[in-house]
Amino acid sequence: MTQLRITGGAIHDPANGIDGDVRDICIDGGRIVASLPGDAPVLRADGMVIMAGGIDIHAHVAASSVSLGRRLLPEEHTLDPAAAPALDDGTIPRSGSGGTVPSTFTTGYRYAGLGYTTVFDAAVAPVSARQTHAEFDDTPIIDGGFFALLGNDEYLHRQIAANELGRAKDYAAWILKSTGGYAIKVVNPGGIELWKRNVREVKTLDDPVGASNVTPRRILEVLADAANGLGLPHPVHIHCNNLGVAGNVAMTLESMRALEGRRAHFTHLQFHSYGGERGKSWSSAARQVAEYVNGHPEVTGDVGQVMFGDATTLTADGAVEYLLHTSTGRKWINADIELETGCGIVPYTYKDKAAVASLQWVVGLELFLLSTDPWRMVLSTDHPNGGSFMSYPDLIRLLMDRAYRDDKLKSVNQKMLAGSALADGITREYSLNEIAIITRAGPARQLGLRQKGHLGVGADADITIYSRDADYAKMFSTPRYVLKAGTLVVEEGQLRRAPSGKRIFVQPGYDDALLRDLGKYFDAYSSIRLANYPVTGLRDAPVATGAG
Repeated sequence: MTQLRITGGAIHDPANGIDGDVRDICIDGGRIVASLPGDAPVLRADGMVIMAGGIDIHAHVAASSVSLGRRLLPEEHTLDPAAAPALDDGTIPRSGSGGTVPSTFTTGYRYAGLGYTTVFDAAVAPVSARQTHAEFDDTPIIDGGFFALLGNDEYLHRQIAANELGRAKDYAAWILKSTGGYAIKVVNPGGIELWKRNVREVKTLDDPVGASNVTPRRILEVLADAANGLGLPHPVHIHCNNLGVAGNVAMTLESMRALEGRRAHFTHLQFHSYGGERGKSWSSAARQVAEYVNGHPEVTGDVGQVMFGDATTLTADGAVEYLLHTSTGRKWINADIELETGCGIVPYTYKDKAAVASLQWVVGLELFLLSTDPWRMVLSTDHPNGGSFMSYPDLIRLLMDRAYRDDKLKSVNQKMLAGSALADGITREYSLNEIAIITRAGPARQLGLRQKGHLGVGADADITIYSRDADYAKMFSTPRYVLKAGTLVVEEGQLRRAPSGKRIFVQPGYDDALLRDLGKYFDAYSSIRLANYPVTGLRDAPVATGAG
């Protein structure tokens, strides 16, 4: 439909200060407009809840690592086949497979089926960006973008060692422009380079990585300053050192303090909020992390909630994947990627009777419930690491329904819960407006996407309409209607149409003098010619940057 008026629904649009008001929403040409002619088509949403389309700020859906994950788990294809839906508009429907790492078509269909319309892949090796764009091209409905990995890049480390900070900034800009990426991603800064030398753990932020002045602290500082200096819409997106090990809260807080006063996003914080001591004890340190974030408005984060059941741990942090492989005996993949980053993949199951998994589940919920500003602590499961995006409705119910949450708490392993805030009885329940913040308005603000996450005039007409239900998991798992850019794609819980989504990327400027030195580096060390490295042919307009 070119024009459409949605009427009768209760609108939850926190970005525009609307909390359950019944108003009309007018759509024309894929955008929300102020008004329409009186004879415009009408969609009645009486008694229903209306929100902007969901935004997943941190998932793994289109990188080369995701493709490897699919190859590692052929049994999932058999256990969860996804039949082609019966689409209404003549679009050829496609079958696929589900599981923890769904195929491209299934990913697009299932995200849309939950009311999500925008998804970012959180860790793409720049050299494989062309594959990521191809996978997004093959993923229907959702708008997509990705974060380019830089924290263990050999050329970057050389610039830091030589104190060529201007060139380091130009290199970050060149990577984003050449790959069609959206933001700078740092995974285990310096730690992947150390892992390639058989060093498992970064002990402090000042551990040298090759040259004495290349340290995790310096990598964080240089890339945070590059992102902010380039005016990128989203700040540097940080996966801290020592993910998933007891006592890592000390490293997490040290990393936050290292960037105090700078914009920075710390991702899947649940995996970085453990007290205790490695090899001896575990405990929740969620309160310490939440208190720091609450007190520092320049910091944003997402939770990375663990949900019980099957998952696939999939990350550039090869060291943690080796740890999981040796502790579980599960099959795995470990890869070094073109002097840029690494990759590790291990299938995993979070069991509610397992002590550590229970603690992880609790820590994530504590981060949500102890956060005083939902705009800065948004929803994720680090799909598929902490659980599938298909578990989002159940996670929402855990946040909104204390009785349900308390009942689930009784069923988990109690061994490590002493002293945790959740075990002590947090009474908070999220409101519908707070859910709209952590799944829509908050991610849009953190990402700097002005046309998404809200229902004001000029916004993309990405809209989800839910029938009310006291069972919030049921309510959020089966939207009554979903519109993508004004096109009705889900109706009565059934997929109706599957239009192509858009690509979201930036194109920052840089000093062309960089290319002379970079060309010599490629000639000496790369398997790819510099001229063949950049991705070309991106069809959508880039998001503007503020500088560079």
